[in-house]
Amino acid sequence: MSVLRLLALALLVPLLATTGSPRSEAATARAEPRHDRLARIEATGVLRACVWPDYYGISFRNPRSQQLSGLEIDNARELGRMLGVDVVFVDSSFSRLVDDLLADRCDIATFAIGITHERQQHLRFTRPHLASEIYAISARSNRRVQQWADIDRPGTVVAVAKGTLHEGVMRERLRAAELRVLDTPAAREQEVMSGRADVFMTDYPFSRRLLDQSDWARLISPPGRYHVTPYGWAMAPGDERFHARVDQALATMLSDGRLHAHARRHGLEPIVAR
Repeated sequence: MSVLRLLALALLVPLLATTGSPRSEAATARAEPRHDRLARIEATGVLRACVWPDYYGISFRNPRSQQLSGLEIDNARELGRMLGVDVVFVDSSFSRLVDDLLADRCDIATFAIGITHERQQHLRFTRPHLASEIYAISARSNRRVQQWADIDRPGTVVAVAKGTLHEGVMRERLRAAELRVLDTPAAREQEVMSGRADVFMTDYPFSRRLLDQSDWARLISPPGRYHVTPYGWAMAPGDERFHARVDQALATMLSDGRLHAHARRHGLEPIVAR
């Protein structure tokens, strides 16, 4: 064997060890199956569902019992039954939503997530099964804001929670009032209770919590349609089979009445998508 041939073989052996075969990387990529999340869920028997545990009526953790309850907890458990798997809930929030899904900390986020253009740049959403208008909560003692028209005026302070859809909407809509963005919903409430803010913006489910559990809060509703937002479930993009299966499950729950029954149980039937 010639020296040149021996040299060629010496150069080829490491290449074969690295690639496993002389075929191109593109051909290898085409031959290997893409990640199938639904197959993994079925194989492990576990669906990991991200929830925000402070979302009253939707995915709320009782501080005493530590048990989760709410419309979307019921819906997620129903999805688990339809898939034949257990559901494990993973704490998340609106500000961490994108990171948690893209980092694979959960398979799906199931806590009535507003479908906004900004979120759609990163995540894949189901078809909406809920929808809510925006509402304002003020203290009964507040004299500055008595009706919706009083909100966007000089001197008024409007609080929103960071990462919620209300942050983006109010940044766009407010012209005269001051917008104050706070790290947590609890901080948002404290600002209004203390008088440092005049109102905070929220949705129908969260407004029910304030009206049901406190005597200081006053609900201010828009006189007409202000900004109705569709809500759905979110997941990382790319898992088409998983997305289609979840969409089908939600459509079935809507059509056969299960989703309406869950909503009635938590006093939220008005926000079920029509």
